[in-house]
Amino acid sequence: MPVQRDDPYSNFNFVVEVGGDVVAGFSEVHLPEGQLDVIEYREGGDKTSAARKLPGRVNYGNVVLERGVAGGTDLYDWFKAVRDGTFDRRDVAITLLDEARNPVARWKVSRAWPARYGFAPLRGLGHQTLVETLELAHEGFELE
Repeated sequence: MPVQRDDPYSNFNFVVEVGGDVVAGFSEVHLPEGQLDVIEYREGGDKTSAARKLPGRVNYGNVVLERGVAGGTDLYDWFKAVRDGTFDRRDVAITLLDEARNPVARWKVSRAWPARYGFAPLRGLGHQTLVETLELAHEGFELE
């Protein structure tokens, strides 16, 4: 689905789906990253001292979702269920939209579950929006 154009897309227009349902109001999403371990290997009969580099195990960074607190408890309820022993894995999709709100790229995160849940600090003299954060561990992602 990625749509190529000359000008890069802005990063403020996106939609997040958790378990197939659109979850509204995210102000920030840290997309997943993938990293391959590098395995250095050298055979005993190699005439050079340089090692060969081979791809190893892939590691995925967590997805971080942030949104202003507006009274909904859906993210906390999911975290609480996993914390209390109900291992609820869900697929998550983050869709980037263009200026006309047409989808241009979609990251599908597989078998995600809440690994961390928290809030920004409360400040008596502040006037910023209170932000809740949900960090998701997962088993991989695809760019569709």
